[in-house]
Amino acid sequence: MLGCTIEQLLDRPVADFTHPDDIRASESALKKVIDEKVKITLDKRYCRADGSVVWTRHSLTCIDDCDSNFPCVLAVTVDLTDRRYEEEALRASEERYRTLFESIDEGFCVMQLLRDDGQSVWDGCFVEINPAFERHSGLQNALGKRMRELTPDISDSWFDVYVGVVATGHSVRFESYVKALERWFTVNTFRVGKPEDHRVAILFSDITEQKAVQTELFVINERLKLAVEGSGDGIWDWNIKTNAVDFSTRWCEMLGYEEGEISTIEAWRRLVHPDDLARVLLDLQACLDGKSRSYSCEHRMKVKGSGWKWVLARGIVVARDGHRKPLRMTGTLTDIAERKQADELIWKHANFDILTGLPNRRLFRDRLDQEVRKAERTGNRLGLLFIDLDRFKEVNDLLGHDAGDLLLQQASQRLQRCVRKSDTVARLGGDEFTVILTELESLVHVEQVCTKILDALASPFCIAGETAYLSGSIGITIHPQDARTSDELIRKADQAMYAAKSAGKNRFSYFTAAMDEQARLKIKMAGELRVALASGQLEVYYQPVIHLAQRRIVKAEALLRWHHPTFGVIEPARFIPLAEDSGLIDEIGEWVFSQAVGCSKRWGGRLGVPFQIGVNKSPAQFLLQAGPEKWMHEVEQLELPRRSISVEITEGMLLHASPKVTSKLLEYRDAGIQVAIDDFGTGYSSMAYLKKFDINYLKIDQSFVTDIMTDDGNRTIAESIIAMAHKLGLEVIAEGIETQEQEDILIAAGCDYGQGYLFSEALPSDSFEHLLISGGGTWKQAAQNGTGNSAGRL
Repeated sequence: MLGCTIEQLLDRPVADFTHPDDIRASESALKKVIDEKVKITLDKRYCRADGSVVWTRHSLTCIDDCDSNFPCVLAVTVDLTDRRYEEEALRASEERYRTLFESIDEGFCVMQLLRDDGQSVWDGCFVEINPAFERHSGLQNALGKRMRELTPDISDSWFDVYVGVVATGHSVRFESYVKALERWFTVNTFRVGKPEDHRVAILFSDITEQKAVQTELFVINERLKLAVEGSGDGIWDWNIKTNAVDFSTRWCEMLGYEEGEISTIEAWRRLVHPDDLARVLLDLQACLDGKSRSYSCEHRMKVKGSGWKWVLARGIVVARDGHRKPLRMTGTLTDIAERKQADELIWKHANFDILTGLPNRRLFRDRLDQEVRKAERTGNRLGLLFIDLDRFKEVNDLLGHDAGDLLLQQASQRLQRCVRKSDTVARLGGDEFTVILTELESLVHVEQVCTKILDALASPFCIAGETAYLSGSIGITIHPQDARTSDELIRKADQAMYAAKSAGKNRFSYFTAAMDEQARLKIKMAGELRVALASGQLEVYYQPVIHLAQRRIVKAEALLRWHHPTFGVIEPARFIPLAEDSGLIDEIGEWVFSQAVGCSKRWGGRLGVPFQIGVNKSPAQFLLQAGPEKWMHEVEQLELPRRSISVEITEGMLLHASPKVTSKLLEYRDAGIQVAIDDFGTGYSSMAYLKKFDINYLKIDQSFVTDIMTDDGNRTIAESIIAMAHKLGLEVIAEGIETQEQEDILIAAGCDYGQGYLFSEALPSDSFEHLLISGGGTWKQAAQNGTGNSAGRL
């Protein structure tokens, strides 16, 4: 078939021989056979080595019991090259054949040949008949009955012919006169199926009027019947002169109508969807006028008693008069409703976010490009908002991903209520949303929308019985003053959003030129952070924690510093977010722990008592780690008490204690590692969690300590925290103590520990060790020994 040897074909990709235009369809069919385990018939072309084209038909079947690690497919291929030319001729005369088929007066039956046990005489049972057969033969209700039962005097010669046909496979045609009807017929009989099936088909043709024509039409009729019935299409035939239209049974069934209910072109026209009618008539007229060889149009048609159905109508003009005016047109109707639904679903999945139903990144970009072009054309201004949900990741980690999905759905609904219908709200992914504001007359409208969004997001979210609090950070760019392209608008809106987040969140920020420089600097620092640990640029500092009643250093907090070769010492607040975003936080956190546990070992040895060091854990680092087992292994290797290390987490971690967070906290408790809640008083944690998770320390946020002398409210909050903690059996550490007056108030309130510049700033390990050892761990002695200045700072 391909003009190649077996050796030339084996182990060669099918695509090497497939016509380039058919490769995609061939691969799609093969994938569907493998994925869905269905049989598929596929017409495709092969290319011979000499450049000629072979038309083929494939029957593809997946083989389940193939001895291979890969899917196996059986492909049965038939050469259709010659048949294609025959089919072209058939299509050209299809209407003529079909018209003849519907108008011929011939009888047809299929008969099962059989013999009773022990009998040598053949008989036949009618398994298929048509009405014309009963009419011409005079045999009524013959289906399922035997011929000898209906015609006892039938000659054995008839069955001799039928048996011979089955045996040889050759059709036999003979003429017979039916006395009861006084008419002549030709009897055409041929084998159906295999010889062992013993089935023959018999065609009775009334040769009284059209003997020769009927014989030819039988074959054509059968081919047409197989083609149409196999495809499931409906057929229509339009007599243009009379405007009468014949619709097949399948055509009527497809739309739910009875046969004969629709019979004119006007009735058909009323079934076409109003939005499609003009296009349908235009395509139809082009075919009638000879501007196109065939008519093909996808449109909607009215289904009786229900809605609309997508169909594909195809047709050709099969007869014209001497002036080339169309006389008759015929065609088919295909139900494509399922394909249209699938296409719509594919398009929706490709362009909309499945979770929220909002346009996704792809559709957002398409609409932004359109609006930018429109703005360039009309001169109107265009606004782009980038929105990031503050604290979403923390809530998502704490409450779980299902709750996070619900939160995103509620947030998307709130955003949509804040804009006009002409604006676009899209979800780019995660907790990032965008809003395209079109045809802006002034920036006042932009700020009004941003204010609505911030207010909407600040309202509590009720998620699975829990209440979550979020806010939004919004970045704004304006076309054309900030940027003239979609890419630039997106990039600069993103920068403005991060500026809003850095400025304290729950706010909006316009893009400024300075943000470009800050963005470049951030990217540069993120890259340099990756080599900072290996190159020795990171160092752990230690800030002493003072027992206020005893005036001595009893523990320390480990604080990381980055000695940047260009920018000098960089505080953690500037680079820890970069570490979290780049995935370095776990590696850096483990290194900080190793440094801290080593210092705890050394300083405890010099003091003769265990010395505790607190290590901070960001939410990202806390949730990434497998648990305290690795820490405990390192602590035990150094033969340190487990209380030598405490973990400090933010109060926000307790806002919603998800199963994952709960498990981690209980693991730390069971491992003997003490837990401190940092920046306490700034969040919304429940008092019950402090007891439930066996929290050891509360660290009063320095914002309350700073104004404790002048702000009665802050003083009351600090005193209340101390009293509440003591009633729960917790100890309290006050952060940010800078004056003696602050310390005195805290001591009077019963605060246990303090840290701040009054005692010492964070120091490198050597300097901290000198401070710790020189005074025997007593702050008063250290100050008397001259290690402190008049302000209590080193």
